[in-house]
Amino acid sequence: MIAGIGFAALVGAAGFRSTPGALVEPLQDEFGWSTGTIGFAMSVNLALYGVTAPFATALMERFGVRKVTAGAMALIALGSGLTVYMTAAWQLVLLWGVMVGLGAGSISLGFVATIGTRWFVKRQGLVTGVLSAGGATGSLIFLPLVTALSESDGGWRSAAVVVSLVAAAAVPMVLLFFREHPADVGIPPFGAKEIVPPPPVTGSAARHAIDRLKSAARTQPFWFLAVSFFICGATTNGIVFTHFIPAAHDHGMHRVTAAGLLAVIGIFDLVGTVLSGWLSDHVNPRVLLAIYYVLRGVSLLLLPQVFDEKVTGFMIVFVVFYGLDFIATVPPTIILCREHFGMSAPVVFGWVFAAHQIGAACASTLAGMARDSFGDYAPAWYTAGALSIGAALLSMAIRRAPAEEETKTLTPA
Repeated sequence: MIAGIGFAALVGAAGFRSTPGALVEPLQDEFGWSTGTIGFAMSVNLALYGVTAPFATALMERFGVRKVTAGAMALIALGSGLTVYMTAAWQLVLLWGVMVGLGAGSISLGFVATIGTRWFVKRQGLVTGVLSAGGATGSLIFLPLVTALSESDGGWRSAAVVVSLVAAAAVPMVLLFFREHPADVGIPPFGAKEIVPPPPVTGSAARHAIDRLKSAARTQPFWFLAVSFFICGATTNGIVFTHFIPAAHDHGMHRVTAAGLLAVIGIFDLVGTVLSGWLSDHVNPRVLLAIYYVLRGVSLLLLPQVFDEKVTGFMIVFVVFYGLDFIATVPPTIILCREHFGMSAPVVFGWVFAAHQIGAACASTLAGMARDSFGDYAPAWYTAGALSIGAALLSMAIRRAPAEEETKTLTPA
């Protein structure tokens, strides 16, 4: 039940965060803002979505997942709803960039790591894969809907209102049904034999998050994971989810059709991420990450050649291939964080995920600037493909945690 509630919250949060990609051209048409200007607002959203994660995870440990999640949903509802009144670009940055970014960042992959670590001993990879796939499902549900609404009589404002109402509706569900720890309902974590009492948490949540970062930053695996995940964010949320629709439209494809292709990517991402979670329980996660990044790099290097005004067979191959790989990197990355950082893994993974979203933010802005400068997204796609190959090399360089070190890190301080 907890995994199901978490999945529903993640579906909503991911859907809310991904919808701005469908609104780039409607905002340009109404306000005359450049791609770079709108891309900057998206970059703020993406960066805060990531940087918020470790602090939100620490807040969840200090004050409870239920309160933080409900508050985040309310912030998303407020930020999205107020965009209907905006008249200047700075308001887009404040509302969709800052407010929605902070709200969505509080219900991101750090939330996944928290549920996986607290509630599951066995099948942890599979569960984190299913929860991570909530992002794909959220995009599948919201992106085509938002794109269609943005072209209706109500325009992009009707899409913003729908997002706001759905976020507000999620608040009571979380408050009524979510529970913090297995011990709260008198059961052990899945796969364990004994009930584990919740660890005492005292002090400042921000200090807790910073202390975990300082400790992790002294290790080589943290930096390899953070840099490779920086590239992961740049080559997924940063460039594809933000710029795929306008890039396809540059080649004559209708925006709703392009949004539909992103939704199909979401379908195959759901399959690929769940499969990746299962594989992460059985296969060396370093090898999995290397394979995923190489395959992603190849697909992005070929993407500029498959854009067309209509959906071709080559584009379908790209959508399936890229979709299976889109966030398949998450389960093995969480497994490696658990291997090296034990019970600190949720907060540490929050920092790794922050690097992911900083990479996404950089790619969002730079890809928009490339489009403004060269009149084409091709340089951005080629750069993303090359970076993915580099992430594969970093993944293979991550060392195994010694058995005694792993045992030590699995013991709460």
